[in-house]
Amino acid sequence: MREGRGIPNRRDESKYEAILDAAVKVMAESGYHNSQISRIAKAAGVADGTVYLYFKNKEDVLISLLRRAIGQIVERSRSALADAKRAPDKLRALVSLYFRELGDHRDLAMVTQVHLRQVDANIRRQIGDIMKPFYNMLDEIVEQGIEEGIFRRQINRRLARRMIFGTMDETVTAWVLPGGKYHLHSLADDVVDLLLHGLAGSASTTED
Repeated sequence: MREGRGIPNRRDESKYEAILDAAVKVMAESGYHNSQISRIAKAAGVADGTVYLYFKNKEDVLISLLRRAIGQIVERSRSALADAKRAPDKLRALVSLYFRELGDHRDLAMVTQVHLRQVDANIRRQIGDIMKPFYNMLDEIVEQGIEEGIFRRQINRRLARRMIFGTMDETVTAWVLPGGKYHLHSLADDVVDLLLHGLAGSASTTED
């Protein structure tokens, strides 16, 4: 059962997914505030009233599509991390998967990187809650890196996580704004190299 509205059968589930897919496309094109329910319904091939059978309002649509997208990324990331042993390997797996997921779904990247910055504080708080499982994985990688002696023990763990995600986030934004003219995933190794070794030419720690 979905949060807020129950989905009683598979046929309804397909409409639910169609509405979310349409919402991503419409919001990517026009932004959150200019994406009326009527436009989302038309893009999904359903009546306006059908949208309200599944969602309370446009905010609920946005939160639901983000919960679906981030949930999928978290699930796939956990599988990828399970196959990696050391912290650098896990970091590379996580960055690579994140870039691949958003790189393969440019409309979603446009919504997450551009239009979410225009929403109100209440929506941003809910987005923060949705992102917590992903942040937790970053925290675990940082902690493991410290235990393995790869990351310095005295680093500020919360700041380290923000730095890692901030770098990932800015890289996606810089890719999507000009129109995604190159493969986002191609930057994964360079980003991980900078995160692991920084800018100094005489880094004392390596992955080997």
